[in-house]
Amino acid sequence: MSRPGPAAHDPAEPGVPVGGDPALERLARHRPLVLAAVLLAVLVVSMDNSILYVALKTLAEPAPTGLGASQSQLQWAVDAYALAYAGLLLSAGVVGNRSGHKRLLLIGLVCFASFSALSAFSQHPAELIACRAALGLSAALIMPATLAIVTNVFPGEARAQAIGIWSAVVGAALAIGPVVAGALLTHFWWGSVFLVNVPVVAVALVAMSALIPEFREHDRRHLDPRGIALSAGGLLAVVYGVIRAGDLDRWTTPEVYLPVAAGLLFLGMFAGWERRVDHPTLDVRYFRNRGFSASAIALAMLFFALFGGTFVLTFYLQSVRGDSALHAGLCILPLAGAMIAFAPQAPALVRRFGARAVSTAGMLIVATALLGLATLQRVTAIWQFEVILFVFGAGMSCTLPPTTAQIVATLPEDEAGTSSAVNNTFRQVGGSIGIAALGSVLAGLYRSRIGPELGMLPAGVRPQAESSVTATLQALHAAGARAHALVVPVEDAFMHAMHLTWLVAAIVVAAGAVVIFLVFPSADRAAKEDTPARGGAGSR
Repeated sequence: MSRPGPAAHDPAEPGVPVGGDPALERLARHRPLVLAAVLLAVLVVSMDNSILYVALKTLAEPAPTGLGASQSQLQWAVDAYALAYAGLLLSAGVVGNRSGHKRLLLIGLVCFASFSALSAFSQHPAELIACRAALGLSAALIMPATLAIVTNVFPGEARAQAIGIWSAVVGAALAIGPVVAGALLTHFWWGSVFLVNVPVVAVALVAMSALIPEFREHDRRHLDPRGIALSAGGLLAVVYGVIRAGDLDRWTTPEVYLPVAAGLLFLGMFAGWERRVDHPTLDVRYFRNRGFSASAIALAMLFFALFGGTFVLTFYLQSVRGDSALHAGLCILPLAGAMIAFAPQAPALVRRFGARAVSTAGMLIVATALLGLATLQRVTAIWQFEVILFVFGAGMSCTLPPTTAQIVATLPEDEAGTSSAVNNTFRQVGGSIGIAALGSVLAGLYRSRIGPELGMLPAGVRPQAESSVTATLQALHAAGARAHALVVPVEDAFMHAMHLTWLVAAIVVAAGAVVIFLVFPSADRAAKEDTPARGGAGSR
């Protein structure tokens, strides 16, 4: 079914079908169920960004407990998902606009369930990395379609509320992932963190097949294969280069700067091509809209801190505080609780104070929480840690819904898949860079501090032992009682590195707050600002 035109709606209540298509009338009655089904897909895809974090220690153990993965293989098990996901999001959104969002969503879910099962039974780290990359490709098909369906199904203020809930689930799932993984690892083998996806996806598939009609563009515009190739190639190359920088802890090697330079070149060519082509993958003129550009930057900076921050937190909780996988996951739960509680309320705050004020305040709250994390010590009371994470989640709840809604509102309604892909691309690219960049900062600072302390270890063991606090503690444990005196210096070195890493994250988010305040239009200017959005794609 194509997206309904204006004639199918009551002018007094936009988006509510009257006396027309029975499928649309049934859809109007079942909107809460549609949202619930979509959120199941959002939950499972977003959880997979972080579900591996608390399983890394287990995967590093020799078989049969784990896979005997090295530090580099563990990094790629996390990053392969993000790399494939980020690189294909924009292209998938465009394909969904043309071929139908429901169709692409169902295909993506089937693939996601299949590769989740294959991941669970991987026999070697390389198999797991390959399956994680395939999961990322599947996720790229799913996520643009979820927000596109929400945009098409919900009218007016109901859409803003639904986007707030959608944003809450996206952010909260990143905190829920470690909780789910910790609970499963307490009772089952490491593969259960992937196998759990299968029944959730099965429920989502049944619900979506029964409830959601097909949505696609009316005009069935031609695809832009060159634009799709340039955008996908550019994003993949940039994210790959940044991930390699985190993996190698160096930015000056050709393995890093050549992919990044090539990716930036491709993205520049993409921007130039999109200005000339009749049917662009993404009309780059949308970036002239102050709210659109500021929102994209804010999303990238927020998820830079969230993805990278969650990655760092698991090392603090498990390696320094000695928490179990389950307890580490539960400790991150307040972040999710704050987002679930406050994100749906963000539209009301925006109506009262304006999107710029609410988004700027949210960014500043997140920056303040990051500074709070930079004060953590080994013996900090757990309730203080939980309060800081709750404040972090509350700040994100103020920023995610209005910035997401701004991007959705800027693009034409018949490009809902593209607007969703833009949202998710900036989230995912920002998050991928956050994991790599903050991980690189943490590893570099830790290595410079702990290296001189490890002279007692054999030369062949030392490079691996310096790579992370977990690897160091494992090496010291293997060295026996004579190395026990180094445990405190190791933890001190990690805490020093972690504090400076949080400070870097806080500076990045604070810079995002400045961008929002200076660039995001005021309520009056936003109402007057001339964009191609509501004029439709044809207003080129």
